[in-house]
Amino acid sequence: MQVADGPVLVDLRQDGKIAVVTLNRPEVMNAINTEMGRALDRTFAELAGEPSVRVVIVTGAGDRAFSAGGDLKERGPMTPDDWVRQHRVFESAHHRVRQFAKPIFAAVNGVAAGGGLELALSTDFAIASEGARFGQPEVRRGIMPGGGGTQLLPRFLPRGLALELLMTGRLISADEALRWGLVNRLLPRERLMAAAEELAARIAANSPAAVQQAKKAARLGMEQPIEQAIAIELECYQRMVDHPDRYEGVRAFNEGREPAFADVL
Repeated sequence: MQVADGPVLVDLRQDGKIAVVTLNRPEVMNAINTEMGRALDRTFAELAGEPSVRVVIVTGAGDRAFSAGGDLKERGPMTPDDWVRQHRVFESAHHRVRQFAKPIFAAVNGVAAGGGLELALSTDFAIASEGARFGQPEVRRGIMPGGGGTQLLPRFLPRGLALELLMTGRLISADEALRWGLVNRLLPRERLMAAAEELAARIAANSPAAVQQAKKAARLGMEQPIEQAIAIELECYQRMVDHPDRYEGVRAFNEGREPAFADVL
């Protein structure tokens, strides 16, 4: 798939193994309106079913923002029923990202606030540009996070800091986000996407089946006591024992060559 216009762009790179998904409303700091929410839901559904795609990078258009969150101008005249109907669109999109089986990470190129931060947190991890900022400012507008922010933020940050950000609505700098582990690395803005693609290429070079099983084991196990978590890991491990990628990987090692792994959904 290739989407060259609209609120969400999709660019396939490296023979279709890497998909770059770009939030494309730079004139409003990539604020998420209903149209973008539907486009995100549809995009991730299609990418999940695209066998050639092994890794997805999510980023924002322009230099100012990954996404500033929900579009409050669109929401201004909404009735409560309108608001709920729209939010169900957003809920579906966020759920689809959280349940995405393939590796997916955010390249945060500016402000990631509200629903924008929730989208980044719903991916597996994030890298960011040096001028990025992060936060959940919903309480400053009489709202609260509804895309997973109250649950995801305390899983990335120390409990006290997460609650401080949720209750004050303040944004933290990229340096502070790196220090607390909210992002994995910081890069100059002009290097961000090149570094993201290099990282995606390293992931894409591995067995897609093994990467997906490792992700599944880690994600499911984090919420379990250690022995149950290891049982989940072993269940995923066993699925690779008789998998073609395991045979190919070992054979390639013994033959002194790079493995040629098959695409999987």
